[in-house]
Amino acid sequence: MTANIGSLRRALREIVHEQLEFRELLFQMTSRDLLLRYKQTVMGVGWAVLMPLLNTAIFSVVFMRVAPVHTPVPYPLFAYCGLMVWNFTASALRFAVTSLTANTNLVTKVYFPREIFPFSAVAVSLVDYAVAATVLVAMMAYYGIAPSSAMLLLPTIIAVQVMFTAALALLLSMANLFYRDVKYLFDVALTVWMFASAVVYPVDGITGWAGTLLRANPMTAIVEAYRNVLLYGTAPDPVSFGATAALALVLLPFSWLLFHRCEFQFAENI
Repeated sequence: MTANIGSLRRALREIVHEQLEFRELLFQMTSRDLLLRYKQTVMGVGWAVLMPLLNTAIFSVVFMRVAPVHTPVPYPLFAYCGLMVWNFTASALRFAVTSLTANTNLVTKVYFPREIFPFSAVAVSLVDYAVAATVLVAMMAYYGIAPSSAMLLLPTIIAVQVMFTAALALLLSMANLFYRDVKYLFDVALTVWMFASAVVYPVDGITGWAGTLLRANPMTAIVEAYRNVLLYGTAPDPVSFGATAALALVLLPFSWLLFHRCEFQFAENI
């Protein structure tokens, strides 16, 4: 048992060290993907702001006029914060799922850590997330939401979300390489997952077994953690967010090791 744990630790150190050696390649891939995503578009990175703003406007009409809900802060601010957080993970996974199959020439002919492709998808979406965050800052100022000491926990929340998203990106990119219908199933699952993550409605209003399932969803804990530190000035719930952080800490090394163990089969399945 001890020997197995030791070997896993050594393997994990090796793949992390390899990733650090190829960090320049990760930067170049991220830069390339950013340029390709917004090439020949009028708005450029403005799309990172437009989509959450447009969705915020739509859900504001629904949950302020049609089916009003009570939120601790003005609903547009509540919704935009949730959509901004959700869009980071959703966008990263949407591009990561096809990141290996879309780069078949590089995967089969040149050696480098293949996880650079899904990691690049996460990094590109992180840039979009940073752009969208500037609008949240402006909205907080408009609605008079002042920063609090709870914001010191924000880097921890971002780190947990990045780890969780990167772990899923590794698993999905690998799964889609072996089973090409994964990307189609994922599009459906992503829509369901969004509405099961309390992105645009308060989770406190959901009770019974549905509320239990929503609270068990890791993305619900992440979205609520952001709202706590940014909008409410409180610390995240230690139980739900602590469980999500623990999941991310376990899932990322597991996904990374599994990715490397299956890597020798990638060329055969492309």
